[in-house]
Amino acid sequence: MIDDARTLAVVTLGCKVNQYDTDAVVTQFLDAGYKLVDFQDRADVYLINTCTVTNLGDRKSRQMIRRAHKNNPDAKVVVMGCLAQTTPEDVAALEGVTLVVGTDGRSGIVEEIERLEPWQQRSLVQDILDVATFEDMPSLDFSGRTRATLKIQDGCDQFCTYCRVPFARGPSRSRAPESVLRQVEEILALGYKEIVLTGIHLGLYGADLDPPQSLAQISADIAAIKGLLRLRISSVDPHEITDELIDLVATHPVLCRHMHIPLQSGSDSVLDRMGRNYSRAQFQEIADILRRRIPDVAITTDIMVGFPGETEEDFLQTMQLAEDVGFSKIHVFKYSKRAGTMAATFPDQIEPGQKEDRSKRLIQLGEAMAERFHCSFIGENVAVLVEQMQENQAIGHTDNYVKVTFPASPDVDLVGQIVSVRVLEASADGVQGLVNG
Repeated sequence: MIDDARTLAVVTLGCKVNQYDTDAVVTQFLDAGYKLVDFQDRADVYLINTCTVTNLGDRKSRQMIRRAHKNNPDAKVVVMGCLAQTTPEDVAALEGVTLVVGTDGRSGIVEEIERLEPWQQRSLVQDILDVATFEDMPSLDFSGRTRATLKIQDGCDQFCTYCRVPFARGPSRSRAPESVLRQVEEILALGYKEIVLTGIHLGLYGADLDPPQSLAQISADIAAIKGLLRLRISSVDPHEITDELIDLVATHPVLCRHMHIPLQSGSDSVLDRMGRNYSRAQFQEIADILRRRIPDVAITTDIMVGFPGETEEDFLQTMQLAEDVGFSKIHVFKYSKRAGTMAATFPDQIEPGQKEDRSKRLIQLGEAMAERFHCSFIGENVAVLVEQMQENQAIGHTDNYVKVTFPASPDVDLVGQIVSVRVLEASADGVQGLVNG
């Protein structure tokens, strides 16, 4: 056991998978006796988990590395994640970096950093395209007290023309079912009530296992474990939403009525150039089936604007499809030209001003649809898993991911409890109500 005074500061950029990876490495540091402190504080070790999905992700990652070194020039700085995987030499060239780790081979980070002095440097980055097995890193340290993220899949085989993720994460690989179920038991033993299943390409879960599994199968097995109140599936491509998965979400009380389905564009010509494996008609069909089978289902999405060659007509088709589907939330991204991707070489790159205009218009539509969805619950009773208490208010989410705020006594800690709330008001941000009865 090392000295109790040793401290670790952490920052994570990017997606839920990155957050899980961070939590798994933090678990290793905590087991070794480190104390977790705020990233702004002076620490012995700084851990930066980087993102490279957009140019902004690259820039923020570098900023955090420089900030860590500025906070404590004598600290050891560990840089891991997608930017470290794709450009390890550039990361290593930044001042103060001690250890560079990619998106695999992270189980020995604590031992490695202990061997190095702050002025020394080592890279553990390997060719991720050669990695064939899921790196099983249990995480039992999650932010918050009610919701835990469980990573069950890594990598992507799709190679969309705009995306660097396959080069940062490698081929699709799945976590063994017995490992998944074992960690679910451990998470529940810590008191968590909701688990969010996540992966880089979650819909491919189990295809590489022997015998093959499916996302629906592992979800059903998890949902059957006693003590779990909610199981949320983070993101599945439309062509990977099977009848089996729809049936499970429609009929099992533990499965959350919330499907996050990336659209990216509502134009068939843009989808084709992106290398997506579905059409606007197929997306609409899946959304219609979900609405018929699952009352009050929330359908959320990601949409990219400004892809090379996107015309105003293409964009208007996206707006119309979004309106027809009736998303409850839209994550809007402006296309970011990424070196090494096919789309970076495409003609007709869109001007920044046009991207910004389309982004604003789509965000405005998304907010209007969110408010419409939330208003549909006025006068209804909803079940809220309370996540935090702030002064005289409790805040949580319904299973279909509506944020709910209601008055509550600060003397009673409701965090982790399911509370029935009658909805009285709604906005684009969520709903407000009173405890029912």
